[in-house]
Amino acid sequence: MSGPGVRPFRAAPLHDGGFVHGAVVDVGATLFTAGVSPLDDAGELVAPDDAEAQTRCALAQLDAVLAAGGAAAETVASLTVYVASDRRELLGRVWQIVDRWWPATPPAIVVGVTVLPYPGQLVEVQAVAAVRL
Repeated sequence: MSGPGVRPFRAAPLHDGGFVHGAVVDVGATLFTAGVSPLDDAGELVAPDDAEAQTRCALAQLDAVLAAGGAAAETVASLTVYVASDRRELLGRVWQIVDRWWPATPPAIVVGVTVLPYPGQLVEVQAVAAVRL
């Protein structure tokens, strides 16, 4: 990942688990998204209780939010993925989808949470991105 205005980095003393540790956003506008839920055009939850399908939907929705704000996947400087589960293997499967979504994954975290707003909702995403100038 090295989109306009975003410089990812790894901190040498830390374990390199195949991901970056942070990103510096050069001077310019920054987009902070709200939580993006996997909802269809009518506001209905997509694929209740299916974290993998919801992850793909939420990432597609995030792409739309980024485009509307003048950013794009390659300008994401930070990504948080909330998963309503305490199952590590499910968090791992969600991470694999996130990792495949970007050519080079931004600094990201997948967090297990207790509950999300909609019944059957298992995934929500939030991002910080540099806006293309």
